[in-house]
Amino acid sequence: MKRILIIDDNEDILEILQIVFRDEGYNVVVSNTGDAAEYIHIIHPDLILLDVRIDGYQKRGDEICAEIKARYPYQLPVVLISAETNLAVLANECGADFYIRKPFDIYDLVAQVTKFLT
Repeated sequence: MKRILIIDDNEDILEILQIVFRDEGYNVVVSNTGDAAEYIHIIHPDLILLDVRIDGYQKRGDEICAEIKARYPYQLPVVLISAETNLAVLANECGADFYIRKPFDIYDLVAQVTKFLT
């Protein structure tokens, strides 16, 4: 079973995505802080969905993304999810595999993640 790590400070988004991806057959781990990025070696996700702005955390999602890409030489897909106006630039600069703009279409998000994990 594929595992998805979702990092977002919005509890409503975390809850919705957890339910949706669990119903799609994924093992889902959620975190409302960037701390979970420090435990990737324990969580072993197959894909990470990462918000850019994480309130109360010292790093932005794009910084976390760049660190993940530098630390894990194997292919660990990272997807930025944000309403940032320069999201394409941020995703490109940090090495994200793709990005999704907020507000997102849940069916489109599921389709893109599923396509990436198969």
